[in-house]
This record gives sequence, C-alpha cells and structure tokens, in this order.
Amino acid sequence: MKPHLAKRSFSLAGHRTSVALEPEFWSVIEAAAKTRGVSLAGLVAELDAARTEDGAPLASTLRVFALRTLRG
Repeated sequence: MKPHLAKRSFSLAGHRTSVALEPEFWSVIEAAAKTRGVSLAGLVAELDAARTEDGAPLASTLRVFALRTLRG
C-alpha cells in the first residue's frame, strides 16, 4: 500500500522545512515546475514567498496551486 502522504524537504528563505502532500498533488506541482522551466524547489520557493502575504500554510498553498493549475 502506498503511503498516504509524500514528504519533500526544501530550503525556503534560509530555513529548512518539510511539506507532506498526497502524491497526486506533488505530481501536478512537479509537472507545473517542468512546464515553467524551473525546479520543484524553485517553484515552491516562489509560492512560499507569495503566501507570506496572506499567512496561509505552505501545504494549503501548494494544494490550491495544484487545483488551480488543473483548472487552467
């Protein structure tokens, strides 16, 4: 049985952090990064910088990004 959540670790704004998301969300985010020509870490850093304006948790920000990406 596959794990429910997949964890990825990043350095964001000089700090190490880990984010656990369902593999399906990571798949969409990784594809979006590839389409944009940036690394997964680069895309997550962009989204992290933007989220600090509204204070949303990073995991929530990434899930919403994935959903909006799928909706086009």
